[in-house]
Amino acid sequence: MAGRMDKRYCSDQCRFLQNNQKRREDKGEKLMAKVNATLRKNRTILRQASPLGKTTIRRQVLELAGFDFRHHTHLYRTQKGNTYHFCYDYGYLLLPEDGKVLIVNWQQYMEKQG
Repeated sequence: MAGRMDKRYCSDQCRFLQNNQKRREDKGEKLMAKVNATLRKNRTILRQASPLGKTTIRRQVLELAGFDFRHHTHLYRTQKGNTYHFCYDYGYLLLPEDGKVLIVNWQQYMEKQG
């Protein structure tokens, strides 16, 4: 099946390969890919550490698993002033006592924060 004479790529596969190559060479794309991989890893670690949705764990356990506390997707601040850091649908609160971390799941009521 012949295409138009003025088309830029011989097939969709050629177009995908070219665009993927451009993305791999872009430093900004590389940084985004690295951050996204870190966020996914953080979420996986939180999910594995808290399968039931609410768990207290030592910060060191997360660090040993490779958790990177520098990266999160969003914050949730409670009325009491606590700040939860979220990696998608799993969040954590750094507790003041003994380097512990409270892990929670995103809840519907958190949507109403303004």
